[in-house]
Amino acid sequence: MAKLSSGGLVFSTEQGRMCPECRNPVSDCTCRQAQRPEGDGIVRVSRETKGRKGKGVTLVTGIPMDEKELKAYAKVLKAKCGTGGTVKDGVVEIQGDQRDLLVPLLELKGWVVKRSGG
Repeated sequence: MAKLSSGGLVFSTEQGRMCPECRNPVSDCTCRQAQRPEGDGIVRVSRETKGRKGKGVTLVTGIPMDEKELKAYAKVLKAKCGTGGTVKDGVVEIQGDQRDLLVPLLELKGWVVKRSGG
């Protein structure tokens, strides 16, 4: 098997330390900046039990925030619902069927919110 090399410029005498991913100087690095996920502008709230032994969770997808802001906002939503939850791959999971409570909270932020699923 051929070994793949991820080698690249790490230091330059003219510019100093270089980012190995974007190959720009560390001070001008663009690859580590938070990026907002692209979507259709609709926040969807659904309920799912698949793979959770019958326990239902409410999924909130399409929130236009980067990962750090999304975790902080998920904490607020969990507190309003009085339950636990998590953020996985840009999807907020909140324990239980909380759709009736979450839709008005999300609409207060000015987002277009749709209930999806059953």
